[in-house]
Amino acid sequence: MSTLRSCVAALLLAAAALPAKAQQGSAGKRISPDLFGIFFEDINYAADGGLYAELVQNRSFEYNPSDHGGWHPLTSWDYLHEGYAMGSISVESAAPLHANNPHYVQLRVESPFQKGLGLRNAGFDGIPLKAGEKYDFSLFARTKSGAAMPLLVQLRDAKGAVLAETTLSAQGAGWQPYRATLAPTAAAPDASLVVLAIAKGVVDLDMVSLFPQKTFHNHPNGLRADLAQVVADLQPKFVRFPGGCLAHGDGLDNLYDWKKTIGPVEQRVAQRNIWNYHQTAGLGYFEYFQFCEDVEAKPLPVVAAGVSCQNSGGSWKIGGTGQQCVPLADMAAYTQDVLDLIEYANGPATSAWGARRAAAGHPAPFNLQYIGIGNEDKQTPEFRERFRLIYEAVRAKYPNIEVIGTVGPSPKGEDYDQGWAFANQLRVPLVDEHYYEKPQWFLANNQRYDGYDRQKSKVYLGEYASWGNTLFNALAEAAYMTSLERNGDVVRLASYAPLLAKENHTQWNPDLIYFNNSTVVPTANYYVQQLFGQNQGDEYFGGVTALTSNVAPTDSAVVSSCVRDAKTGDVILKLVNPGGKGQVVGVNLARFKGLTTNASLSVLTSARNASNTFATPRMVLPSVSPFKAGKTFAYTVAPYSLAVIRVKGKR
Repeated sequence: MSTLRSCVAALLLAAAALPAKAQQGSAGKRISPDLFGIFFEDINYAADGGLYAELVQNRSFEYNPSDHGGWHPLTSWDYLHEGYAMGSISVESAAPLHANNPHYVQLRVESPFQKGLGLRNAGFDGIPLKAGEKYDFSLFARTKSGAAMPLLVQLRDAKGAVLAETTLSAQGAGWQPYRATLAPTAAAPDASLVVLAIAKGVVDLDMVSLFPQKTFHNHPNGLRADLAQVVADLQPKFVRFPGGCLAHGDGLDNLYDWKKTIGPVEQRVAQRNIWNYHQTAGLGYFEYFQFCEDVEAKPLPVVAAGVSCQNSGGSWKIGGTGQQCVPLADMAAYTQDVLDLIEYANGPATSAWGARRAAAGHPAPFNLQYIGIGNEDKQTPEFRERFRLIYEAVRAKYPNIEVIGTVGPSPKGEDYDQGWAFANQLRVPLVDEHYYEKPQWFLANNQRYDGYDRQKSKVYLGEYASWGNTLFNALAEAAYMTSLERNGDVVRLASYAPLLAKENHTQWNPDLIYFNNSTVVPTANYYVQQLFGQNQGDEYFGGVTALTSNVAPTDSAVVSSCVRDAKTGDVILKLVNPGGKGQVVGVNLARFKGLTTNASLSVLTSARNASNTFATPRMVLPSVSPFKAGKTFAYTVAPYSLAVIRVKGKR
């Protein structure tokens, strides 16, 4: 015990004896106020079947084998001819609802005897229904004769019991929208939607849709409320979308075209997802911008740099030689699309593309500040030529927009070196670094950004994660994030990736948040991101803590950071112990004026290899308690823990 008291006393003396320069006044180093955000990519069924609240799969009959082997326009649909009903079903394209939505279903009812003839859809692994909730059903229909066609719409449970139903009357030779509200009498995790034609005749159907009325912020065509809220609880300062590899696609015909994702959903262009499934584009650019606004985060769209992914067509197997390039003759039009995107986001409602935004229900600008050009691109002459054309056009027309370049998929190597040289040559404001490494790499590279040139391009750490979702992985990332705060003058933005992954539909691990139709499982990594996101600052202060070791970070060394939130005056300490022994840290807050003794203490800790799963979703959770802080104090950082001490200030 006497040894411990001596240790604590020594640490307090060390903290009190920090250099006079470090203790004078409250001035710190200004760091990015936008440091921690999120990266959304439609991978792992993150959009359709995930964040996008649509409950019907393949609602517009556009699935095809290029999306996924064996798929076709009736994938996810069952043909029903109940009782003694007689007729046929076919997929047609002669006179579609819209040219961008070419397929529809035709039902020919010869005899609707007893129950009728139609379709059943079980959604994405079943349609989850909640008792007492309401669901908005809609479809487009037209009849082939003068007589009206009654349509029976039902929600059924897995045993076929009807939980809700209504009848609509389709009539007229032109496409017309029909809507109804369904209120199931009981909950069901795996329900289905049934649409039956119950009279003799011919009827065409398209865009068969079912949404919960309670979407995130109650937007129509909105987002799944519980999943979106978990993302919002990260309190991100920015949202990058629509993805990484997804943005530049699998070949030129698969580039993500933002213009095809806005406007009425029945007029948007669905396409193959690079991750081997389907994108409806129901979650499109308008919805991305709207979500950013809802969570008070800055939008950060990423567009292709006039080239496709170098791994297009599986060419990663032969060294990534599949980069395809927009012909130079077409680059003026492609570049104009990028400029039009900025106008769509920021232009007045009287401008051409600002008017399109206003028509969608948002006359005010979305206040776009950042735009990414390219993603992990091979540093070829063709890439650099096209990047330069886009970059210079954006800089000329919108000098206040900060362009983000790309330096490849790794923390070092040819693309990294050439990408940085090119970015510094053009004076690109920020570059996008990516890396996925073992947790030990993150612990050993805590000083990575200490030596970066502050006069050159700044960093957006757009994709990073350690390989795993254990607490130890999360703490390795937390230790690294303290270095991002310390270097927040050169690292302007950072986002863990990927964000979302659906159970049984995951193409990439690890991910930040796992989910299925009824459950959301934030990982230990999530809670690290949340604690940093909810406790961001805009000034960094060195020399506030006296640690038990001055050696470079290892598996057992405590690392820390101290930031101040200028808006609240709060001072925030983050202390990370990735080792198996508790360590005492001395803290000296004497330099800060106006601090109170009131503080909160958030601690994330558990067993080293603990992780949250669907079976054990709450294995790793932060605890929050009051804490009394003094001008100097000692704190014991528990083994395998992240501690965040937020000391209240006065404005």
